[in-house]
This record gives sequence, structure tokens and C-alpha cells, in this order.
Amino acid sequence: MPVAETNQDENSKRASLKPLRTLLPYLLRYPKLIIGACIFLLLAAVTTLTLPMAVRRVIDNGFSGQDADFVNSYFTVLMGIAIVLAISSGMRYYFVILIGERVITDLRRDVFDHIANLSPGFYDVNRSGEIISRLTADTTQIKSAVGATASMALRNSILCLGGVIMMFVTSFKLSLFVIIGIPLIVLPLVGFGRAVRRRSRHAQDTLAEAMAYASEAINATRTLQAFNAEKTASGRFNGAVDDAFAAARDAVTTRATLTVFTISLVFCGVVGILWSGAHSVLDGNMSAGTLGQFLLYSVLAAGSLGALSEVYSELSQAAGAAERLGELLQEQSDIQDPENPIALPQPSKGTIEFSKVDFAYPSRPDTNILDKLSFKINSGETVAIVGPSGAGKSTLFSLILRFYDPTSGEVKIDGVDVKKGTLEDVRSRTAIVPQDVTIFASSVSENIAFSRQDATKEDIKTASVNALADEFVQDMDDGYNSMIGERGVTLSGGQRQRVAIARGMLKDAPILLLDEATSALDAQSEKLVQQALDRMMENRTTIVIAHRLSTILKADRILVMDKGKIVEEGTHQTLSSAGGIYANLAKLQFEQELEG
Repeated sequence: MPVAETNQDENSKRASLKPLRTLLPYLLRYPKLIIGACIFLLLAAVTTLTLPMAVRRVIDNGFSGQDADFVNSYFTVLMGIAIVLAISSGMRYYFVILIGERVITDLRRDVFDHIANLSPGFYDVNRSGEIISRLTADTTQIKSAVGATASMALRNSILCLGGVIMMFVTSFKLSLFVIIGIPLIVLPLVGFGRAVRRRSRHAQDTLAEAMAYASEAINATRTLQAFNAEKTASGRFNGAVDDAFAAARDAVTTRATLTVFTISLVFCGVVGILWSGAHSVLDGNMSAGTLGQFLLYSVLAAGSLGALSEVYSELSQAAGAAERLGELLQEQSDIQDPENPIALPQPSKGTIEFSKVDFAYPSRPDTNILDKLSFKINSGETVAIVGPSGAGKSTLFSLILRFYDPTSGEVKIDGVDVKKGTLEDVRSRTAIVPQDVTIFASSVSENIAFSRQDATKEDIKTASVNALADEFVQDMDDGYNSMIGERGVTLSGGQRQRVAIARGMLKDAPILLLDEATSALDAQSEKLVQQALDRMMENRTTIVIAHRLSTILKADRILVMDKGKIVEEGTHQTLSSAGGIYANLAKLQFEQELEG
């Protein structure tokens, strides 16, 4: 099921801060930071709570007695308290922000590690842009909550509780009025908080959809411009961000309403209580300093409670983000290592066998791609796979690499069912050169070394020389350190293919998978790439999906696929004279080459 799917009824039922509990294990990794934050948090709160008592003493004793020395000493104390408050607040900020940064770094690392290991079936039904949005926007929201927002919540909770306690110590009668008014504030706070979280979750989902489309459009910039589709793309994206804005506006409106409602109730209550206290002072039942102390504690408690309403809204947003990330972390890969894996034989012979394999993609379970497919490829043999589009040729590679598991039947490497070996063991025996080469936005050297992280500079250069890539790499300004842009936009198609071949050569795997590696190249590029491939195929078991006659003629065998089955098998000469599917393909696709 796509992770982007949501159910509003379920969201309303889960409208709480419970998803934030998933962050607890990350917090517990840093007990020293937590202790430091708590110490300075308490120190700042306690220091703040001492200020009203000092103010009462100044009012009751300093002014009435006209004692300047007394006033000076108390203001000196107040200055000292202010300095302690400033230092403790600064240290509190340092610790809590550092905690937020550490937690979000770990969370991002775990999320990326998890999604990097999910099977291709997951990405068949989920858009990469939406996943990236969760990895960026949602983690940023959580960082704010774990750091500053959580700290503010604790600080204001302590100030609110401490303020209420000191209010009772100062005046029990006036404090009773406060207690009566608390339910009138707390109950709407909870109700509004649920609405905020629900709307915030919807806003985050809507924004993720907009970013997903933006990612797709940016990756296809050349296609957009080639078809003059910039306005169409902009219109669709504008509509998406407008929807995201509308969702965000609803969330902000709810938060603003909550803030207005809470602060209005709190401060109206404070005014009423102060009116009663003022009459007590006039009646002689309370000193002016005591009323001032009670006033300050009331403001502290009320202000803290009002701030908590905003903090609760922010935590609700973070809870929505945590829930979305939790859904992503709960996704399980369809392809897992077995509990008791079998080690593949060493050294590898590179044999491959399909035995009565049926397969349908998880996203299309009713459409069978392979139908009771059986064949065997011997060690060191080169086999070409040909057939019409949709025959299931590329699916073979996905099953050999165990991107998917067969619906039924077995795929074996060196006589062992790939499902019984570890993914690392199975994939270590294969190197693939695809038609659509993946080039990363890094240096030539890093792109080649992607297949073997421990490769030395000499290893990289040797692979590049054998792949006939060294010549054009040396012509670059920085040689192997040259940056080649996202998706290798600074390289030609033939150069990208040779980088991919060098990558495969560096891996030095016993099984080579070539997926139409020369089909999109011009004659000169194809010649160079084919020479590199010929070197790469030496002493390796090779499966070639190809349309070019020059590639197929070098195969020991040709397997012709149609509708998920092997329908013909033989050499070019025998199949061409048989008058079957291969002969028709040869006539249609290879006629120009044959004439040449």
C-alpha cells in the first residue's frame, strides 16, 4: 500500500501526541545532554519563580520605610538573579537544540538506511518525491519539536505548576478562583489540539504530493522543454502548492483560533481575580506587596498556560510528522534474507538456472510476466535473450538480482536457490550494465568505485582503461576527480555507458548482465562500447538482452522469448532459417545491419 494513503477517520481517532513516543529511543541515546538540559531548565524556572518574592519584599519593606540601603541590596540581588536566569536560559537553549540536532540526524540516518533496503516493489507504488519530503520536511518539523518546542513545553509546564503553587502560598482565597477556571481553559485546549494535529497532517501530506511532482518535473526538465510543456508543468505544480497552501491555512487558522480562545480566557480570569485582590488590599486583608507577588505569579502561570497552547499545537504538528515517518519505518521489504541462509559455493562457477518460474509484478498481480519458464546457462557461456517488447526479458535480470521473488518455481545461481542465500552473497556474483545508466552527481572516480568501495586509484584506473573510458577521462580538466553532473549530463551516451562498464569491471563478478547496453548509441560510440564489453565478457557467464546483430552473433546461444516463455533456442543461423519469431525479428530489426 502506498505510504501516501491516509484515512481521515483513522487520523481523527489517532489525534494525539502518541506518535512522539517513537522518538524516545533516540532521546535515550544521549543521557548526558538530557541531564544537562534538565538541570538548566529547572534552574531557569526556579530563578524565574523567585522574582515575585523579591518584588514583594521591595514593595512592602523598601518603599514603606524609605530605606535606600534595603532597596539597593534587593535590586543587587535582582540583578544577580537576572544574570543566573540569562546564563541558565542560554545553557538550556544550547542543550535542547543540540539534542534536537542529534536526534534528527540519527532519525534521518535510520530512515534513509531503511528505505535504501526496501525492495523495488515498494518503489513501484510509491513516488520518490513524496518519500524525500518525509525525509526532509517531516524531520525538520520533528527537530523543532524535540529541541526548542519540547524545551518550551517543559519550561512552561514547570512555570505554570510553580506559579500555581506559589499563588496558593501567597493567597489561598484568590487561588481557588484560579482552580475553578482551569477546566474552562484545558478542555478547549485538548479539543482544538486534536483539530490542529488532524489539519497539520493533511497539510504535510498535501505538501509532500506537491514536492513529489516537483521532483519528477525537475528530473525531466529536458523532456518538458523539448515538448514546450513548461506551462503545463507549472500549472500543475501551482495547483499542487495552492492545495498545500489551503491545507496549511486551515491548520494555521485552527492554531490562531486556539491561541485567541486560550489567551482570552486566561487573561480575563486574571483580571477578575486581581479585581478581587484589589478590594482585599483596600479592606486591609492583604498587603500591596502580597498582591503584587500574587499578580506576578498569576501572570507567570497564565502566560505559561497560554504558551502551552501554542506549544501543544506545534507538538501536534510534530506528532503528525512522526506518524508519517513511523509509517515509512514500519514498511517491510518483500525481499528478505532467509533465517538460515545457505552459502553459495566458492569459487563461483557462474551457472544460472530457471526452473518452472512463474512471475507477476506485485503492482500487477493479475498479469503473469513469466509462465513456467525453464532454462539453464552454463559457466562461461554467453547467451543472448531476444523477443518482442513485453516478452519478459528484463524481468529475468530482476529475478537473478533478486529484486523480486518468483510467484512459483526457482531461480538458481551455482545450484542454490537465490531465496536461500543472502542478498549480499547473491548480488556479489553479478555485475550489470543497463541500457539506462545511473550516474551520480559526483566525480568520475566515485562513480566507477560505486561497485567496490575499497577500490584503490590504481584499481579504478585499470577498470577505466579496460572499459576504454580512460582516454576521455584524461581529457577532462580534473581527470578522475572531474564532477560530471546529475545523471552524468556532461557526458555523452557512449561515455556514460563506458563509465558503467568500468564500474562493472571493477566489481569483477562471475556473472555479467547486459541489458541492451548499446541499443541507443551511434555507430562510433557503439564500436567503442562493444570493444569494452568484449573485454568484460571474457571468462564470465554473460546474459545479453540485445537488439543489435553484432552483439547477438557473438552469443553461444540465443533464447527467444514471447509471452513469458522460451519459444525458440539456437544460433543465429539455425533460428534465421527456421522462419519463426526470431527470423521475423531479424528481418525487421537487423535488415539494415545485414545489408551493411
